[in-house]
Amino acid sequence: MEQVSGGFTVDLRRLTVLRELERRGSLARTAEALHLTPSAVSQQLAALAREVGVPLTERDGRGVRLTGQARVLLAHAELIAAQLERARADLAAYGEGGRGQVRIGCFGSGILGLLPPVLRALAERLPRVRVDVTEGEPPDVFTALDAGRLDVVVAVDFAAAPPHTDRRYTRTDLLTDVLDLALPVDHPLAARDRVPLRELACEPWVVGAAGSCCGAVARAVCAAAGFTPDIRHAVNDWGALLALVEAGAGVALVPRLVRPLYADRRLAVVPVAGRPPSRNVFAALRAGAEGDPVLAAVREQLLAAAG
Repeated sequence: MEQVSGGFTVDLRRLTVLRELERRGSLARTAEALHLTPSAVSQQLAALAREVGVPLTERDGRGVRLTGQARVLLAHAELIAAQLERARADLAAYGEGGRGQVRIGCFGSGILGLLPPVLRALAERLPRVRVDVTEGEPPDVFTALDAGRLDVVVAVDFAAAPPHTDRRYTRTDLLTDVLDLALPVDHPLAARDRVPLRELACEPWVVGAAGSCCGAVARAVCAAAGFTPDIRHAVNDWGALLALVEAGAGVALVPRLVRPLYADRRLAVVPVAGRPPSRNVFAALRAGAEGDPVLAAVREQLLAAAG
């Protein structure tokens, strides 16, 4: 392959494919995330390699892995994407900054417990801006953010979320969402002021699916308490989870963001003894987009609602 020339150009859409391959780790998962075929992903990567004149992938068993040159290019891709977002933000700020559309991706309990006051405030503050909300979790919401299908992401820190050091995003920590124990109303521990998590190690549990935010956090909290929960029911819908607890089918950890769902149910919600388990909720924009006046307003209202 030829060495990089002084005047090469790069198709930014192909850089997006390379960035997604870095995140997903395989051609098949990259293709699924970008709604392409694995063959199309391979073709895009091959075309990008021809553009820059260096190999970007190499065989790794039945799959591929990124070359050192690909990681060098990715470091520049982050800077290029951020600069383009700054240009877009400057153009938006040049105008009124009070019209258009903003698309927010958010996890389910965040939509329930955080977004309603944000949407009301934005409707009053920016009446000519259309706000669309899509439920989703990492890594899918970040794929959509990278592709421009979302403008703001509200997410929870867990294994599938990008690290704090990821330069592709401007990140704002919003709140610490404490997790309490949900118990059947007639459970022997329901009348306690606080319950050590370890005392429920032998109970049946209601937990979200392993790959979901709620499932991953609950499993991690139990592991930190020194036990693996006996998961009898795996559901991602908080209303369904609470209904199972109310029916006596098990115990569960519930975030305070879903408090409106259990206010009128016949179950006990008890704090965990000791340092309460919690999850960190944050908002993310594409790096460079923080100067966009509409997105700045969304971030301000998210912080206000979180406070």
